[in-house]
Amino acid sequence: MNQPSHVRVEERAAAQGPRPYRWYHKFSAVLLIIFCLEIGTFLLVFPWYGNTWENNFLSSLLRQSYWQNPYFRGAVSGLGVVNLYICFVEILRLRRFW
Repeated sequence: MNQPSHVRVEERAAAQGPRPYRWYHKFSAVLLIIFCLEIGTFLLVFPWYGNTWENNFLSSLLRQSYWQNPYFRGAVSGLGVVNLYICFVEILRLRRFW
């Protein structure tokens, strides 16, 4: 009985086992961790960092009442927390390479 070709390919891949990770898989995971850590830390701290938050190019795009609103600053800091969460999850997933 003839099986479709995609079934045979899947069976062959399952018989060979998991593919080994290469150096570029590990390197890209470390780069993602560093990137998320830096962006998350920046977004968490910068809105509350004094005068720099109020005097930049992006503040001229929104009205000052929105830009200086603590809820808006908290939302930006919340995005930083999400990035830090992604960073720590990726650190835990980094175990898959060893």
